[in-house]
Amino acid sequence: MTPPVSKRLLDIVDALPLRDGMRILEIGCGTGIAAREIAYRFDPIYIMGIDRSAKAIAQAQKNCEEAISAGKISFIQAAIETLTLQTAVEPFNLAFAIRVGALDGRHSGKEAAALKKYREIASTRREIIY
Repeated sequence: MTPPVSKRLLDIVDALPLRDGMRILEIGCGTGIAAREIAYRFDPIYIMGIDRSAKAIAQAQKNCEEAISAGKISFIQAAIETLTLQTAVEPFNLAFAIRVGALDGRHSGKEAAALKKYREIASTRREIIY
């Protein structure tokens, strides 16, 4: 059974400046519900979701099998503060994060490195929302 999308998450997705053809980076994707919702709404679209939790990534892959098979979503286990994107990766039009502890102050030992990496991505990847 596919997990439902909460009203809170639907409101966040509705607020994002999305359109067909975008390449999106979701930082702290959790179980992939926001990425799946975006993939359902737009075509073509590509979302790369990252999360530090192997368990979350495994669940995201399960929740998004159809969109992964269609080439609309991929997931990587990675923390924002140590994320390295290959230079061959096409630029993202948008990056967003929802309640990511390394960015919102809940993990103070990681915040400086996460914000530095976030700025690097922002400076080369267009628009960042968190």
